[in-house]
Amino acid sequence: MQMENYLNMVKNELLLRNYSRQTIKAYLSCLKNYFLYKKTSFESMDIDNIRKFLIAKHEIYAPQTVNLYLNSIKFFYRETLRIKTPIPIKFAKRNKSLPTVLSREEVELIIDSTKNSKHKLLLSLAYGAGLRVSEVINLKVKDLDFSNNYIHIKESKNKKDRITLLPEKLTNSLKNLIAGKEMNDIVFFSERGGKLSTRTAQKIFENSLKIVSVKKNATFHSLRHSFATHLLENGTDIRYIQSLLGHANIKTTQIYTKVTNFGLKNIKSPLI
Repeated sequence: MQMENYLNMVKNELLLRNYSRQTIKAYLSCLKNYFLYKKTSFESMDIDNIRKFLIAKHEIYAPQTVNLYLNSIKFFYRETLRIKTPIPIKFAKRNKSLPTVLSREEVELIIDSTKNSKHKLLLSLAYGAGLRVSEVINLKVKDLDFSNNYIHIKESKNKKDRITLLPEKLTNSLKNLIAGKEMNDIVFFSERGGKLSTRTAQKIFENSLKIVSVKKNATFHSLRHSFATHLLENGTDIRYIQSLLGHANIKTTQIYTKVTNFGLKNIKSPLI
């Protein structure tokens, strides 16, 4: 019961600070895991215990996930219980892996292999507008501006709004899909009438990927990576790409300069 009380305290604190639902869910899941590990005296901050818990997580998870556990623990002690004693544990060093980018031909193959017309439109828009999976499933009719060919993404990552492209090629299909809907209705509704789940959208991509002969370790998010990379290859200024993706820091967008291949095409190997 004590664990549930503390989890509710953390949830309320996160809500007051306007954290996203996704972040709240992640923090609570991490903290529950830590409480089950600690077993008792949750209000007593034991640095050695926290360290051992995080080391155990290193054996299973990527550095980003370990950092999420550390963030949630720090939030519990510092922000919820107001314990000012520092937690002298540094964040795990992130792996500097490059994003998986699909070629234009590969994106076309994946989209064309999707037989369901609504699912095909969903993948096309995710690529054509550079959308996260959460942004696609939460998209509402009122967010589509056909007169200016843009999409207004509202309260996405870090509660930020942004404007991105609405591909003209998809205009008629989108208008047909939303015909008769109210402005607050979801664009990509499920068969039961509500919005699609994140997992369902990811599964749509995975099923189409299996059909084609693309052997890359691609995910739904690879469509967004590909959108940014292909814009860069087209000569689009990186600042515009930063704005379309909603990146707060230009360094986040600059990773795509490392995966573009337009420069490589002009370089010949010395092996003759």
